[in-house]
Amino acid sequence: MTNYFSFFGLRPSPTLDHAALKKTFYANSKRFHPDFHTLENADTQEEVLEKSTLNNQGYKILTDEDLRLRHFLEVKGVLGEEGTNQVPQDFLLEIMEVNEALMELEFENDPSVRLKVTGLVDQLESDLQEEVHNILTNYDDATASDAELTALKNYYLKRRYLLRLREKI
Repeated sequence: MTNYFSFFGLRPSPTLDHAALKKTFYANSKRFHPDFHTLENADTQEEVLEKSTLNNQGYKILTDEDLRLRHFLEVKGVLGEEGTNQVPQDFLLEIMEVNEALMELEFENDPSVRLKVTGLVDQLESDLQEEVHNILTNYDDATASDAELTALKNYYLKRRYLLRLREKI
């Protein structure tokens, strides 16, 4: 797996300095642009093309909050393969009311129920953001604890679950 944080010379973090990323991205874009290496041998041209692709893919991932968090958790070895991660059981109990209201919506498209479900999901998202706000804003890779990484993993999984619920509304 490619570590895009390393590729851009950044410390792994769930948040980042967008200006520093953008500056490195543009420098890499010039440095690895295939048009500037047309007279090089085939191996060098292939290497430059690979690095140009990494630069573009990495920038896309690191500028997207959700993709960056997923990549960060994968780099830290906290997030397992797709389908092996489980949302914490206490969270599933917490959202039982939302799931019941969604089932109600499936039987009857009632605007008041839709509004209620939207409000519940909004509140859950707000509470979830508040839970990890300090970790997200003060994260330091040098001093990060396993508990902080677990909290970020749970945050990611819960947020993904809420996004899927929002799609059903």
